[in-house]
Amino acid sequence: MTGSMALQKLITVSSDSISRIKQLIEPVRRILFFSLADEALVPKRALAVSIETGHLSIVYGSRSFSRIRVRRARIIPFEEGKYPTPANVASALAMARNELKAFRSEITLSIPKVWAVARSTELPITVKQNLAEVISYELDRLTPFASGSALYDFRVLDEADGKLRVMLIAAKSDVIDPYIKAIREKGVKVDRVTVSPSAMGTFCTYRHPQQSTIFASIGEGGYEVGLVLDNLLASFCAGSVNAGSESSTLDAVVEEINRCAVEATRHGGTPRLLLCTREGDLSEQLRERVPSAVDLLDGAEASLKLPRMVTGVPAAAAGSMLESLWPQARGFNLLEKGRREKRATPLVFSLVLLAVLLALGVLYVFAPLRLEEKRLEEIERRVASIRPDVKKTEALKKEVDVLEAEAATIDNFKKGRPMTLVILKELTAILPKTAWLTRARITDTTVEIEGYAAAATELLSKLEASPYLKKVEFASPTFRDVRLNSDRFVIKMEIEIPGKEGEEKSKQ
Repeated sequence: MTGSMALQKLITVSSDSISRIKQLIEPVRRILFFSLADEALVPKRALAVSIETGHLSIVYGSRSFSRIRVRRARIIPFEEGKYPTPANVASALAMARNELKAFRSEITLSIPKVWAVARSTELPITVKQNLAEVISYELDRLTPFASGSALYDFRVLDEADGKLRVMLIAAKSDVIDPYIKAIREKGVKVDRVTVSPSAMGTFCTYRHPQQSTIFASIGEGGYEVGLVLDNLLASFCAGSVNAGSESSTLDAVVEEINRCAVEATRHGGTPRLLLCTREGDLSEQLRERVPSAVDLLDGAEASLKLPRMVTGVPAAAAGSMLESLWPQARGFNLLEKGRREKRATPLVFSLVLLAVLLALGVLYVFAPLRLEEKRLEEIERRVASIRPDVKKTEALKKEVDVLEAEAATIDNFKKGRPMTLVILKELTAILPKTAWLTRARITDTTVEIEGYAAAATELLSKLEASPYLKKVEFASPTFRDVRLNSDRFVIKMEIEIPGKEGEEKSKQ
């Protein structure tokens, strides 16, 4: 493997690793840098006005905690076959604003496609950082308008092979400025100027996010066909409806749908077709000629939760409203001229959240220690309060131990050595009445007696039968005392403790 190949492989691996790390960090970053003033949380209202041939469509909607609702919608008819004049639009908008009490709403003006020029162009990727300035400089080359006399906006479609593919929409300011000025004279400020295909693309994206969509709209003023890829309007075209020649119009619409379907299939996935037309006959004929590769959808109102009194919402007008209320919308605003303000990262909330997390961490670590310290202090206080009683109890316990030891000593003495009185009482009970003692000597282990008896030999068996005596024998020979007519004897024996012999046998 050459050095260049190894370097290329290292760069590829590093890029993959960085991409994975970014994917893991992104959710955490969103949480840490989430602002309480985020568009998804802040309530907002929008009033969209769509200029169409022979009528004006007005849609009033609101957003609350990311939920978008259409509150009112109305269609105001004007002279057939012509667009409403600036005075007509300004008067209708001011009246609708007063009736709906939409005084703090963002105003969006949607203009027809025929008033604007759209073009998809490629630029070197090196101009990405200064794209707005480059588009402004090249606008007269890319469109029929000069930068100073046009309203325009652009979106980057994709980046590939060192090129930026850009969708550019521009309109001559002389056409739009009279409407903005007339509306301003009514005390209303126009915040956005969009184009009908852009609004349709936003509507399709809102209804079917992350999916390619084709929209086809046929009305009195003409037809529009567009393709939405990656939630962005990728291409569109428009044309006029030939009176008395519906077949040619249908042919043109079907041809554009087929072209968009091929491009969407090449991009990946099966596109979905959204038909927005009030011409019943044309709609039915168009349904029959839709290619089988396209998933056909009906209606524009199904994707919006409308009140019962709101009906007949035009898709283009609804899309214009969504461009103001939906934070994920990537529509075109011709007033911006491609210069979108970059929102500063909300560091204050992140710092507050970080401080709260640190405080919770400190409490998590030190709170248990503090609780244990308080518990220990309480235990020490209780111990100190009962310490005098404990000392008294310990003194009594010592006295009890001494008394028990003395009692045990006495008990052991009694059990270990029969008392002299017990031996004497036993001798008195054993010896017959014809015998008497002249001397008795009792030690710790032996007993020795002297005396006279009618028959001395009879005494041995009686003394041997005593539980307190054992090994009974004569200590000296006996002799007969003639004077007393009795035998004089000296008997010695050992003292036996009852039960001690059995304990010794059991130990053996």
